[in-house]
Amino acid sequence: MSKAGERLLRSARRTRAYVRGETSEGFVVHVPDVVDVGAIRARLQLSQAAFAEQFGFSVAAVRDWEQHRRQPEKAARILLRVIERRPDVVREVLAAK
Repeated sequence: MSKAGERLLRSARRTRAYVRGETSEGFVVHVPDVVDVGAIRARLQLSQAAFAEQFGFSVAAVRDWEQHRRQPEKAARILLRVIERRPDVVREVLAAK
């Protein structure tokens, strides 16, 4: 696995531990209250189906988020923020076996 992939996994593990209340040492999570899924998807030039398939979401969830019928859960908002900033790393990590 690449160094970027290792950093992403390490960060995800630290985030999970923080959310579970297992640690709070020097780590502050800034989870956005709202994520513009449509803007992220448009910037990546993907259809709803392709975005869902590449990043492990259901097409229905992507559609509901974009039409503001539902708001992504906290973990999904974290992943969407990473996708927004480093989609290449997320793709690499999700493609690894």
